[in-house]
Amino acid sequence: MAGDSAMGWAKYGLRASGQPAKLLGFPQNKAFSERVICTWPTTPVGSAMTLIQKTYVAKPNELPQKWFHVDASNQILGRLASDIAMILMGKHRPTYTPHVDTGDFVVVTNADKIVMTGKKMEQRHYAWYNGYTGQKMESYQARFDRKPEELIIAAVRRMMPKNKIGRHMLDKLKVYAGAEHPHAAQQPEPIELGKQAS
Repeated sequence: MAGDSAMGWAKYGLRASGQPAKLLGFPQNKAFSERVICTWPTTPVGSAMTLIQKTYVAKPNELPQKWFHVDASNQILGRLASDIAMILMGKHRPTYTPHVDTGDFVVVTNADKIVMTGKKMEQRHYAWYNGYTGQKMESYQARFDRKPEELIIAAVRRMMPKNKIGRHMLDKLKVYAGAEHPHAAQQPEPIELGKQAS
């Protein structure tokens, strides 16, 4: 029976043996050794079987993180937020790994000059509930007048993963209303994202 199994595996370039059961920590009884068939390639070194390309999986803190600077002047909010989210998650890299933070830092300035198309500033609202009777609502325009940075942060947050790693990625977003930022020491690289309003 064991010989028939060995002959069957031989046509695939593999050989069978009960000896690997000892190496793998399996029980060392005769009946089990005859049933267990451990296979490994018998093709010569340098053949096609040794040239299998494996998927790269990044490890935490393995890839260096860059800093980018984005000027939000006259930029459409949604278009800019989607591009920023891609960089924060690391999807702009070929080494993107879903369960590892492979993204970069993004510094956004001139958030007070962001725009929205049409009448969205007046017609759309933020809504939240704080536990008391009644729902709280605030228009985009009111939020923009009060704290313009919140528009970009809220838009990007809704495009990120809804878990711990998503909140960690969002911490790499630095948004400022004016043209100045305190991250000159990191030497952020200027980059054009989003779409200019016509």
